[in-house]
Amino acid sequence: MAPNPIPEGFHSVTPHMVVRGAADAIAFYARAFGAEELVRMPMPTDPEAVMHAEIRIGNSIVMLMDPMDGACNGEPSATGASPVTLHLYVPDTDAAIARAVEAGASVTMPPADMFWGDRYGQILDPFGHRWSIATHLRTPTPEQMAEDAAAMFAAHQPAS
Repeated sequence: MAPNPIPEGFHSVTPHMVVRGAADAIAFYARAFGAEELVRMPMPTDPEAVMHAEIRIGNSIVMLMDPMDGACNGEPSATGASPVTLHLYVPDTDAAIARAVEAGASVTMPPADMFWGDRYGQILDPFGHRWSIATHLRTPTPEQMAEDAAAMFAAHQPAS
């Protein structure tokens, strides 16, 4: 029998982050999000650097590594900003954001109830990665969502 093409514990899509200071990032994600370290392989040429690591946040695995010369240098500090936002569902958005801030993150969007039915906010971690954090509160119909979105956008339009 052939092995499952998706390893145990993984989903079809797994974030793989390049982080300058991956060991520090792992410690931050443990404090901020309760991450559990599963695997850590040091760089053969620099035992302080991380060649590959896996952490579990909730039921999902995230891979991390330090940048390597000649490859995988796309960490946010090299490009100015990460084009990716990592989305995290939690039981309590406000508590999760407060925990992340206490661990060293900064809030880029305070938590609020959103038209799509989530309590939602965003943080920037100390390594330049954006995280959206949400708790699903309700499941609006497409019509309710459209009405609520229109009302939200109308409330944020500048007065003419």
